[in-house]
Amino acid sequence: MPLNSQVQKYLQQTDQLQLPPITSLDPSYARKLNRKLRSKPLKPIPVAQVEECLIPSLDGEIRLRIYTPEGNGNFPLLVYFHGGGWVLGDLDSGDPTCRALAKGVGCVVVSVDYRLAPEYKFPVAAEDAYTAVLWVAENAENLQGDRTRLAIIGDSAGGNLAAVVALMAKERKTVAIAYQVLIYPVTQYGFDTPSYHQYGQGDFGLTREEMIWFWNQYLTTSADGLHPHASPLFAHDLTDLPPALIIAAECDPLRDDAHLYAQKLQAAGVVVEYREYSGMIHSFVGLAAVLDDGKKAIADIIAQLQISF
Repeated sequence: MPLNSQVQKYLQQTDQLQLPPITSLDPSYARKLNRKLRSKPLKPIPVAQVEECLIPSLDGEIRLRIYTPEGNGNFPLLVYFHGGGWVLGDLDSGDPTCRALAKGVGCVVVSVDYRLAPEYKFPVAAEDAYTAVLWVAENAENLQGDRTRLAIIGDSAGGNLAAVVALMAKERKTVAIAYQVLIYPVTQYGFDTPSYHQYGQGDFGLTREEMIWFWNQYLTTSADGLHPHASPLFAHDLTDLPPALIIAAECDPLRDDAHLYAQKLQAAGVVVEYREYSGMIHSFVGLAAVLDDGKKAIADIIAQLQISF
């Protein structure tokens, strides 16, 4: 399947910017450049309320942004983790998606500003993500939410964190998660799947070299990458995890990460809905403003969450 025509146009416009490879940049500068290039919607999707707060972590604080929909609680609760290879991204990068989900599903969305690598190495991001979910469950009433309808969602590195949080919650027996949505998640430390070889170089957006760079920023040693809290695909026991919707893009080096994790969850008896979007690239859901299939994926996620809640 060739690249979708809208994707081709987007990639051509990106190429014209002649940006330096991220692998050549200092992470702090890469973040500044990422924020500078990020387009802001002219009319953000309206929700009833958006507020921020700081919550304590083991050795610091985590900022949350809370989106409350119109209507009266008790609302379902959805905790969102942004992508960016554990290095890039922030509350603003996930804002359009969070607004769409809060309004479309009719749920409270809590976006997590977990701490980034390389300043904060594995497992800080995963522990921050877990801490945020635990806080949301414990404060459900104050959020006008129903802790029995608590789901998690993330894209790319955020999808990795969502999958890992589901594992942590099961292992630590602290919070019940009703559903997980994993959008082109990173599920393993490794770069030799067929999709990496087919789509990891050339004009498909995300590259194999970039993923190696992201992992190198996140991990202290390569041995850390074998831990299930870094690579959920390597977990020995995936039974009794929450049902999952897994979104994948056909022309994405991480396509097989998503597919292999879906297969392993299914083999463990977990109910999984796996959807692969033809002709799409990594990050297509976050490009919903310019890609029709990005809009469709968000609509599909909303529909699935409405059923699951």
